[in-house]
Amino acid sequence: MKIEIKHADIGDYLKVFACTAVMLQPTIALVLATHPQPHTQMILGILYNLVKYTAPAFIFGILYTTTRTHLTATWADYPTYMKGTWHGLFIPSIWWTTIYLVVMPWVQQVNHYHDVGSFLWHFVNGNAAPHLWYNTMMLQFIILMPFFWLLARFVDSNPRRGWSVALITLIGYLLWLVAYSRLVAHGWYLLDRLFVSFVIYGIFGVLAVKFAPAVNHYLKRLWPVSLLVLIGAFAWTNWELRSFGFPVSLANAPYYKPSMTLYALAVIACVAALCLYNTLRNNERTLRVFHYLANHAYKAYLSNIFWLQIVWHLSDRGTLHQAHPLLTLLLCWVSTWILSFMSAVGINTLWTKVKNLRTLTPAN
Repeated sequence: MKIEIKHADIGDYLKVFACTAVMLQPTIALVLATHPQPHTQMILGILYNLVKYTAPAFIFGILYTTTRTHLTATWADYPTYMKGTWHGLFIPSIWWTTIYLVVMPWVQQVNHYHDVGSFLWHFVNGNAAPHLWYNTMMLQFIILMPFFWLLARFVDSNPRRGWSVALITLIGYLLWLVAYSRLVAHGWYLLDRLFVSFVIYGIFGVLAVKFAPAVNHYLKRLWPVSLLVLIGAFAWTNWELRSFGFPVSLANAPYYKPSMTLYALAVIACVAALCLYNTLRNNERTLRVFHYLANHAYKAYLSNIFWLQIVWHLSDRGTLHQAHPLLTLLLCWVSTWILSFMSAVGINTLWTKVKNLRTLTPAN
């Protein structure tokens, strides 16, 4: 049974932060492709590392909110759950993937489709647009949600089980990072589409709900420590990127390394602490805004490359991109965010009205 919530929870905050940050990543890539000066390249690389928490935050947020709103869910609830996610997540994903492949084929990654088979392969593997590999990976968590419900029932607020699951997950994930680095070096780049590459954040999201009183207590009390860890991990990731020299390549700033894992977990802790602070202060307006934006974050995320491409080409007048790369970055990022959320809200409102009209129309 699903529990309806009207105010933002930690998952909502993480979805909004992640959605906002993920829109900056492809914008940085476009600006970097204009070959700016080395010092600008380094600034772009630092900004890229700054927002390189998006996929972990999305996964943690999705599992947190879904676990919180389905506390007693079992396999018997799966058909109803999938019916809701089919309309809310899978159908928008199908539409936007089709738009990218048909209307904007130049945004494909790795290679381009050339026949029906390669078209369908790009449709499901996340190469249809720069951000859709996230989507391929996130939808796997949605499909596998009953196993996370099973995990939630297993730990059942038992501290010993909770600590055991957390420790096994952490050790297993560190071993996965080692294996990933070796396998990707041999060309297995599609591994980042597998849910296992981000499973630590999903499991930790479940544990954060099941042990909410203790977890929330320490998140609020130790937020300065989380912030210090965030700063230290962020410095670590930038030191690693700088060691590669110039030109700056975003491929040298992957998710799958200890420094970025630590950074992502620290960001999640800090954003969670911010949510708890607003909840403690009963900041009603802020909580409602985050909850509202979180409800539209996924669809805004799906559309962001579409709007970015339009904004990028419209802003390519004179020498703006080359002469003012950082101003271009800010302009395109803010414009893309506004258009993405406006389209998400607008399409949702229009579709709701259409469904209401179909309901009111008498059958012949």
